[in-house]
Amino acid sequence: MTTESPLWYTSSYSENGGQCVQVATNLAAPTGVVPVRDSKNPGGPALPLRAGAFSAFVAGVKGEGFGPA
Repeated sequence: MTTESPLWYTSSYSENGGQCVQVATNLAAPTGVVPVRDSKNPGGPALPLRAGAFSAFVAGVKGEGFGPA
């Protein structure tokens, strides 16, 4: 069991008044999970994503793989 705390990160592209998500990538290596939360509700729940799924999502976004069908 890890005792590491999440270090929340907000993208530098999120300069829109807080309408964004935050991720804690520091937990990917020790736990295999990347927590994601709503930046407007930092005390609320976090969605735990498997590190591989989060990586695939980021690669899809960067490669514009989620465009219109």
